[in-house]
Amino acid sequence: MGRDVRAARIRRRITAADLAGRAGTSPNTIGRLEKGDRGVGIGTLADVLVVLGLIARLSDLLDLRHDELGLALTDQQTPQRARPRRSAGKAKSGAHKKLSATDPDGAAF
Repeated sequence: MGRDVRAARIRRRITAADLAGRAGTSPNTIGRLEKGDRGVGIGTLADVLVVLGLIARLSDLLDLRHDELGLALTDQQTPQRARPRRSAGKAKSGAHKKLSATDPDGAAF
């Protein structure tokens, strides 16, 4: 991803300092991002991609349809049969216990 950001910046003839200024970060952070430093925040990456006109790349990274491991885990955890849902009219026992407006001494509230 870092190499792609660097290539996109160079193709647009934008210096690292200019990109940093537009993205609201430092040139040092741009350098770290382009080198693939994992410590650069996702927000900074998003800001840089917006400046480069590549923000759609971020959504491509997070597209769950391409998450093979996540899909496999979901398939494993899907129950073989579904339990019937409790209807809204049925409540747990004691859930609708009538409350008295008076205390045991007969005082009303």
